[in-house]
Amino acid sequence: MYTDGHRLPYRRIRPMPLKIASWNFWMCSMLHIRKIFVMLGEANLKPNVGSYVAVLECMERNESTSTTIQRCLQQMETSGISKDQLFQNYVYQLDERDIVLKAIRKVHRNYQPPVNSNIICPLPLVKDFYHKDPQPLYPKLNLTVSDLQNRFEEQLENESRVFVTIDSVEASQHVTESKSRARAQLDSLRAQWGKSLLQALRDSKKHLERISRKMRKMNLYPYLCLLEDEQYVQIMIESLTKIAPTGESFLFMSQELGSKLYNRYSIRRKILSQHVERMRELYQEYTQLLAKDGQVLGALPREMWEKLELEKFGSPHMLNVDTPWPKFLLVQVGTFLVDLMVHEIKLQSNLLSPRSESKLIPVLYHMYSFRSTRQIGLIKPHPIFSQIVSDAGETHLTFESFIIPMQCPPVPWTSPSFGAYLLSPAKLMRSLEGAVQHQLLLDKSPPGQLYPVLDSLNQLGICAWRINKPVLDIVVSIFNGKGSEKLDIPPPLSEAPQVPVQNSLNSNSWDKMAYQREIANCRKKTSEMYSLRMDSLYKLSIANHLRDKIFWFPHNMDFRGRTYPCPPYFNHLGGDVMRALLLFAEGRALGSKGLDWLKIHLINLTGLKKKSSIQERKEYADSIMEDILDSADRPLTGKKWWMEADEPWQALACCMEIANASRSLNPTKYISCFPVHQDGSCNGLQHYAALGRDEIGAKSVNLMPCDTPQDVYSGVAQQVEEFRKRDASRGVKVAQVLEGFIGRKVVKQTVMTVVYGVTRYGGRLQIEKRLKELESFPQDWVWEASHYLVKQVFNSLKEMFSGTREIQLWLTESARMISRSGNTVEWITPLGLPIIQPYHRSKYKLLSGNLQIVNVQNSHDANEQPDTLKQKNAFPPNFIHSLDSTHMMLTALNCYKHGLTFVSVHDCFWTHADTVDIMNKVCREQFVALHSQPILHNLSKFLQQKYCQNLDDNPVRSTNILKMLLHFSQVPETGE
Repeated sequence: MYTDGHRLPYRRIRPMPLKIASWNFWMCSMLHIRKIFVMLGEANLKPNVGSYVAVLECMERNESTSTTIQRCLQQMETSGISKDQLFQNYVYQLDERDIVLKAIRKVHRNYQPPVNSNIICPLPLVKDFYHKDPQPLYPKLNLTVSDLQNRFEEQLENESRVFVTIDSVEASQHVTESKSRARAQLDSLRAQWGKSLLQALRDSKKHLERISRKMRKMNLYPYLCLLEDEQYVQIMIESLTKIAPTGESFLFMSQELGSKLYNRYSIRRKILSQHVERMRELYQEYTQLLAKDGQVLGALPREMWEKLELEKFGSPHMLNVDTPWPKFLLVQVGTFLVDLMVHEIKLQSNLLSPRSESKLIPVLYHMYSFRSTRQIGLIKPHPIFSQIVSDAGETHLTFESFIIPMQCPPVPWTSPSFGAYLLSPAKLMRSLEGAVQHQLLLDKSPPGQLYPVLDSLNQLGICAWRINKPVLDIVVSIFNGKGSEKLDIPPPLSEAPQVPVQNSLNSNSWDKMAYQREIANCRKKTSEMYSLRMDSLYKLSIANHLRDKIFWFPHNMDFRGRTYPCPPYFNHLGGDVMRALLLFAEGRALGSKGLDWLKIHLINLTGLKKKSSIQERKEYADSIMEDILDSADRPLTGKKWWMEADEPWQALACCMEIANASRSLNPTKYISCFPVHQDGSCNGLQHYAALGRDEIGAKSVNLMPCDTPQDVYSGVAQQVEEFRKRDASRGVKVAQVLEGFIGRKVVKQTVMTVVYGVTRYGGRLQIEKRLKELESFPQDWVWEASHYLVKQVFNSLKEMFSGTREIQLWLTESARMISRSGNTVEWITPLGLPIIQPYHRSKYKLLSGNLQIVNVQNSHDANEQPDTLKQKNAFPPNFIHSLDSTHMMLTALNCYKHGLTFVSVHDCFWTHADTVDIMNKVCREQFVALHSQPILHNLSKFLQQKYCQNLDDNPVRSTNILKMLLHFSQVPETGE
């Protein structure tokens, strides 16, 4: 366990809840307390604040005497730790703070813990934002205090239930007699399976308890006592329904079951503590900041929440209660549950054919299959069960509560470990499985340094949304038909290719091999169709569930600082269909320019006028107004102009909004909830051009003033075409074959990903794929042409972005030297976010189960050596991503200060039509502010201080440190 950023030399003492308290290996006694101090003394270790917090907590729980507590406090003073330090910058869970304070007051009756003074963020980029002079008028929600408090109760009820059941969008289908019979049969089977699983679970627990008492070894017994037995059964039954007919990976299924158990335990633990009461008390007051009739003005959500915590409970950050379980534990617990399911869930073999012999057969089978070159274990349902589920066509879907968007504004992030949901666990930073180094860095950050990051995430999460119902109805109608590959609506499995019938007569070995390949292709296609169909079903069903509601997306980030909505299925980061279904919950009048921006946005979505000016795009929209109105009025029966757009569903939604606005009595007063996007022009290259002060490169990615927008992809394609013409005139055959085939689409993906570290091999594969899509291109030349083109694309970028390559090489070599010295690459963004690359050599741990031995891989264990190849290849793209996220966060904060609605999809910024101009101005100002900082020089100083300070008597080590010092100090020269 980790406390205060340090590994404690003992297991963190916490009382386990409910039934296992009597069987708890973590229960503290006075003997344990003495052993801790003896161990610390023998190891000559200086205990940290967390050590004494745990000891005092256990003393109070065991009702220790004041003499014993006095002895502990004296030892604290000897170790250089004062009583006040127990209440400064230490994160308490549940009622721990009250318990520790009560213990201290047994000795010092009138002791009062210190009150934290106001902490000011020290970063220059946000100095003006936090200055608050004059006091800003941050936007409020168009909801009352009473309404928000009711929404809080609704969300609390959803999260308390853990699972939320919603109607499927397929529910409107007619319920036939056979379907009704299949549903009744399925309900009866689930009731039988529930009883079998419950009895098997109880028998297993008794067996494990006997073993643990005899062997005195820790096993899974405590983790099978965290919930009521019936809740374990419910988790298993719910998981059974979602297994695909083609099967599910044994490892993935085990980890999913373990995660569901952890989520349930985390929520239950909070419900049984004071967490819910305290959360309700704080949220009731917090709504005064958000609601339109609230009395609080000029405070940020984080500031308001911290102030309320301090006033009511004496300390901020006291609601953190989640300690994530490691992946190995999740898999171990999940493996046990999967094993129970395979052995206990059975059905009669003659359910679908009553005349055949009746015998009990397993519903789930464990088998092995190959995916690529690896053999993996699969859990596959019996075809009889899959057929019953298909026949039943159930009209309900069940999800964990955190999968559904929130019904009330999220709890603001106030620390690296608290925010987002009311009860469901959430991480501020999404870390890869087994990686703990990110959380340690966040916890060790100086007070106030993380405020801008936390405040920007809170700003993104506070945006309220609603569903675009007319578009949803059209999407669902196509989904319930035969789908549409062109419109990205997956068809039902009835449209899957049929397995061919083999002609057994006169078939040789070649025919049999071809037949087997055809079967494999059919199964692969069917599996892909099932996955896509279920993914769309989940998303559309959630959207339909929310069709008359207002909802919110809590946000968190990855280790580079890129932000993401927490609900995984339905959110604005989805594709064209999902984005078209979303509207801002609050509208704004279009004003004088709003309708023009809607028209420009529509043309941007079509991809037709990428080289045209803003005015030309607006004029083009006016010229095709008849098609726009026809698309809005008759989307499926008219000319269907919208279907030819690059983003057809968003284009349709925009056509409808333009039609409504233009037909209103006064378009300037039309209230629009439609989000208008502004996208970056190859953002990675923009940051490289700004870092290198590269004038030519900056012009090609719109960092320099131009009459018309520049398109870097077309520019590269044009440069490559010049190279091709030159080579064709010299008689190079492949250059001659490529005549007329080099266009923007062929090179776009490679140009876009070069910035993020794509190799020539990866770029060649991308171009090869594009060439295969060209029907008229001679396919026997694809391999040679892709080799030729990727070389020319890299040469073109080298000419157009002269400074980019030097910066990339400097970053790559820096990472190589750092990882070769045994360290991982770290840096701090200009907004104060500490970043560490989690790439280490893979560590494998074998887990023996009854069904199979599971090989649990962890490539992010900080105790292993860094993976030099991944560290060096990933540093340039990760560094650019971190700058991109910094710019987005700066834009989010300052848009909030200006009273704008703002959300982002990485480098794509969204706001209302009438505030696009303000957002554009803020976006450009913050980009200039960001790159006015000496970013590369600050990075150089950080790397020198971090990795070049430990010179010693070892000549080899000292030489390597001096080499790093020399390299870090040689920052690439920049242009003008």
